Amino acid sequence: MMETLEQLKTRAEAAFPAAKIDIVPNPGPANQPSLLIDNEHAPEIAKFLRDDPTLRLDFCSNVTGVDWLDRVVKKTTKIKQVVAGVEKEVGQTTEEKIPGYLEAVYHLYSMTHKHGPVIIRMRTRDRAEGARLPSLTPIWRSAEFQEREIFDLYGICFAGHPDLRRILMWDEFEDHPMRKDYVQPDDFEWEPTPHDDVLARAKQHYAPRPAEQELRPS
Repeated sequence: MMETLEQLKTRAEAAFPAAKIDIVPNPGPANQPSLLIDNEHAPEIAKFLRDDPTLRLDFCSNVTGVDWLDRVVKKTTKIKQVVAGVEKEVGQTTEEKIPGYLEAVYHLYSMTHKHGPVIIRMRTRDRAEGARLPSLTPIWRSAEFQEREIFDLYGICFAGHPDLRRILMWDEFEDHPMRKDYVQPDDFEWEPTPHDDVLARAKQHYAPRPAEQELRPS
């Protein structure tokens, strides 16, 4: 029988006392919480998850990137105040600013024991160019192309990856198209005759040609 995420966390912390591991809840319909693993101990913990006889999470089926922009979270707490001589509980709202970061999320299964998924994730320090995470490809070879895709589209550099290079975009391409603040260019260099929405965007940024000005009604 598959262990609960709480049991798995407890055993991993016992094996690596210096590691920081948190359970991240998932409020969505999938209701699949995950383990947030600190970057320093991630390769060791990943190897533990793969090799532990009870777990044997020997197959990584999917690796995805997530981009979190800077955001403000509002929190409401109850405080006691005296209103017109009567003590009452009132709500006090505060705002917490959370700096942005990038994530890599791994879905793990056991082909040996036929259980899973167990979801683990790592976070970068920030969203700056060259943000780094340790590669888990040495633990699960199936992560190789998917970490390359995250590197290409989100800009996470995976330290220790055996062949980290772009996989979808060409080498000269700038920026990372899956980041939430990515801005599409007005024209694409592979499209010599822009059309439809590409042409419409381009017209918003370039002055009309003299011939077009002459044709316009005065």
